[in-house]
Amino acid sequence: MSSRNKLARRPKLEGEGFFGRFGYFFARAVANLRQNVLVSALTIGTISLSLLIIALFLLVYVNLEKVADTWSEKVQLTAFFQNELSADEFATLKGRIASLGGTEKIIYVSKNDAMKRFRARLKGQETFLEGVVPDVLPAAIEISLNKNSRNSEAVDSYASRLKRIPGITEVQYGEEWVRRFNTFLTFMRLVGALVGGFLILAGLFIVSNTIKLTIYARKDELEVLGLVGATRFFIKAPFLIEGIIQGAAGGLVALLALAACYFGFLHNAGNFLSFNITAAGLSFLPVTYLAAIFAGGIFVGFIGSLTSLKRFITI
Repeated sequence: MSSRNKLARRPKLEGEGFFGRFGYFFARAVANLRQNVLVSALTIGTISLSLLIIALFLLVYVNLEKVADTWSEKVQLTAFFQNELSADEFATLKGRIASLGGTEKIIYVSKNDAMKRFRARLKGQETFLEGVVPDVLPAAIEISLNKNSRNSEAVDSYASRLKRIPGITEVQYGEEWVRRFNTFLTFMRLVGALVGGFLILAGLFIVSNTIKLTIYARKDELEVLGLVGATRFFIKAPFLIEGIIQGAAGGLVALLALAACYFGFLHNAGNFLSFNITAAGLSFLPVTYLAAIFAGGIFVGFIGSLTSLKRFITI
C-alpha cells in the first residue's frame, strides 16, 4: 500500500472542526471501553459504590436535619399577664412584639383557653379541677420564632427584650432545654461535616487510584502514541472522555441503587421497626442533591483520569 493511500485513510482532524474532533475522540473512548469491559466495569463499580456511600450519608443527614427543624419549631416563648387583654390592648401589644426581630407567630391564650388546655391534659382526672375557676390561671401570649432566631443566644436576647414590654409579668421559654437542644444541633452538624468530608476524600482517593490502575494497564498504548508524534491533547482527550463516561455511569448507578435502598427500606421497615416510617416523614434527597451526586460522578471520573495521565504525559 502506498504512502498516499495511508495518508488518505488517516483522520483529518484539523479540517473537521470542533464537533468532528469531539466525535472522533468520543468514538475512541467508546472503543476503549468496549475493549476493556472488565476494567471499565470495575471503575464504574468503584465510582458508584463511593457515591452510594456518600449519598446514603446525605440521605440520613438530610432527614436528621429535617427532624431537628421540626423539633426547633417547639422553641416557643410564653409571656404571661395578670389580667385579660381587650381586643385593642392585644392589637397594640401584638404590634410591639411583632416589631422585635425574629418574631414569626403570635397567639393569644385567654384564661378560659388556658383552663380548656389544662382540662385536656388532665383528661380522665378531672376531679382534681373541681372548684377551680379560670381566673386562677393567667392569660398569656405564645410566641414562635423564625428559624434563624432559635439558637440559645438569640432566644435569650429576645426574652430580655420581651420582658421590658409594659404589662408582661413573666416570660418562660425553657432556657435549659433550648440550650441543650442547640448544643445537640451544633454537635450533630459538626460530626456530619467531619464524616461527610472524610467520605468524600476517601471516595476521591479510591476512585483516582482505580482509574490510575486502568490507565497503567494501557501505558504501552500511551508510550506508542507519544513515540509516533501524537500531541498531548490527542492522547489525553479520549481518556478524559472515557473518565467522564465512567463517572456519569457510576453516578447513574449510584442514584438507582440509592432509590432502590430508600424504597426498599420504606417497604420493609414495618417488619423490624415499631413505628410507622411514613408517618415519621422520611423523605428522599432533594433534586439539587441528586444532581450534585451525578455531577460529582462526572467530576470524579474526569479528575481521576486527568491526575492519572500526569504520570505518563507531562502537561
